[in-house]
Amino acid sequence: MAVPKKKKSKSKRNHRHAVWKSKAALAAQKAMSLGKSVLTGKAQGFVYPIDEDEESSDE
Repeated sequence: MAVPKKKKSKSKRNHRHAVWKSKAALAAQKAMSLGKSVLTGKAQGFVYPIDEDEESSDE
């Protein structure tokens, strides 16, 4: 079984956790932004399938 050679300091551990959490917060913010743009119909950089039934019911 793999074992770390030296003990990591608490500050390095806290820094790793902070980076991980900030990445998660940024990903959540991007997902919310993309979801809002898709719902408003202003999404330009995102391709998603549209059902043919929905198009025919709008006309």
